Amino acid sequence: MDFCFQLITHILSNHSYLILVVGPTAVGKTDVCLNLAKKFKTEIVSCDSRQFYREMNLGTAKPNSDELKQVPHHLIDSLSIVEEYDVRKFERESMALLEELFAKHQVVIMTGGSGLFADAIVNGLDEMPEIAAGVRQQIIQEYEEKGLGFLQGEVAKNDPEYFEKVDQKNPQRLMRALEIWRATSKKFSSFRVKSKKERPFKVIKIGLERDREELYSRIDFRMDQMIDAGLFDEAGSLFEKRHLNALQTVGYSEIFGFLEGKYNKEEAIRLLKRNSRRYAKRQLTWFKKDGKIRWFSPENQEDILAYLQAQIF
Repeated sequence: MDFCFQLITHILSNHSYLILVVGPTAVGKTDVCLNLAKKFKTEIVSCDSRQFYREMNLGTAKPNSDELKQVPHHLIDSLSIVEEYDVRKFERESMALLEELFAKHQVVIMTGGSGLFADAIVNGLDEMPEIAAGVRQQIIQEYEEKGLGFLQGEVAKNDPEYFEKVDQKNPQRLMRALEIWRATSKKFSSFRVKSKKERPFKVIKIGLERDREELYSRIDFRMDQMIDAGLFDEAGSLFEKRHLNALQTVGYSEIFGFLEGKYNKEEAIRLLKRNSRRYAKRQLTWFKKDGKIRWFSPENQEDILAYLQAQIF
């Protein structure tokens, strides 16, 4: 059956589908999503928590200007690093955006490498207490002074149940657990009841993966491209704001360490590549826990489209 005829037939059936495309950094999500969006004549929503910020360009591997022109994109460059933002606000804003998009399209593409943000749309979030901004800033300051070991020790002591489950090398997750404890004297794990919310659309999950050596080679190559394009200059322009939550991330913190005189530029580059590879490994670990994700090589786009057509039509 002709693809366009199938699409028209499906539109008349009035069902809504969110195609969620996930995978590690540098795996090739952008190219796949552009092609899918063109096939389905739809738009792309980012759930990559690093690409929301206007000031962070080179270090977050956003789609380039040409790619952004090919298909309408949402939630890229939508915030400033000085704005307070978290996954709860993302859930609210994204659900409102999706309602608008599904009024125009039967299929919408969402993509990114931030597992927690993707999960917020698929399953919803548990209710969490509001935290004063000063609590998080104090924790960030302590982290900068005392390092990752401080966060690990505090969370292990105050919420050992969550510490056993969390990515123990992810400062963002550890800081979130610690701020809940300090603000409420309750464990972060006590708020995580995992009550799934009903969504007015069906989610089809696509995972992209490559051979590990190939992926790591792509990560190293892309990092070289970022550096050649001016990543050190971009990080330097943000150096005075390095305490902000948005900048506590791979691709910037390593350069901040160099600018603080902790090591030389050669070591900063080594750390950029190593930590990016580790970040990709953590992303894969998160997504591989989800048995509903169907995995493909980014090179097999015909197979991806055939799978989606079978799910939708």
